[in-house]
Amino acid sequence: MTGALAGKIALVTGASKGIGRAAAIALGAAGAHVICLARTVGGLEEVDDEIRKSGGSATLVPLSLKDVAGIDRLGASIFERWGRLDALLGNAGVLGVLTPITHLEPKVFEQLLEINVTANWRLIRAMDPLLRQSDAGRAVFVTSGAARKTTPFWGGYAMSKAALESLVLTYAAECAQTPVRVNLFNPGATRTAMRKKAMPGEDPQTLKTPEEVAPRLVELLSAASTANGELFGY
Repeated sequence: MTGALAGKIALVTGASKGIGRAAAIALGAAGAHVICLARTVGGLEEVDDEIRKSGGSATLVPLSLKDVAGIDRLGASIFERWGRLDALLGNAGVLGVLTPITHLEPKVFEQLLEINVTANWRLIRAMDPLLRQSDAGRAVFVTSGAARKTTPFWGGYAMSKAALESLVLTYAAECAQTPVRVNLFNPGATRTAMRKKAMPGEDPQTLKTPEEVAPRLVELLSAASTANGELFGY
């Protein structure tokens, strides 16, 4: 198959819906074999069908990012099967609850850290050796403008994305002398389930679709993209 990622191996988290789904389909259409990770088997099977329609191929991984041992096992499985990873899209995330900091329940706070920060650290830890085996390993993590704002009631989500940005940019600095390139991507206002939950009164027809965002992610995950340690917006 020809394309910007022909013959490449790409891993996408949160691949069953929204931006992750659109990116997985676009990566498959660009020639990558896409490892699609998400909790829902049905959603993954639907993505697999779309990838195959474009002539692409995929491996489906039903896995919760709370399963940190599962992330480590996935890294080992990728090494055993392909010996490398060319592209990593850390897309999965949770919004939590929009509420005053003093009202944020501990279990919600902990989940924000668990999914938005810790899981991505575990991904970096497990996939870094594989990215270094690629001749042009690329990693992109999805962030939000909330990370750089202090908007009332958004503190839980904002702090988790700010922590993610610090984590990713530090990793990028540590990869500067290697072929691996690591960046952040802020899609902005996009028609997703998370956006609907955060902005229930907003008209979704005024927002861009995940399918419009996906080509930019394909570009950033391609070998031709040489930027490192940067924050890109749509």
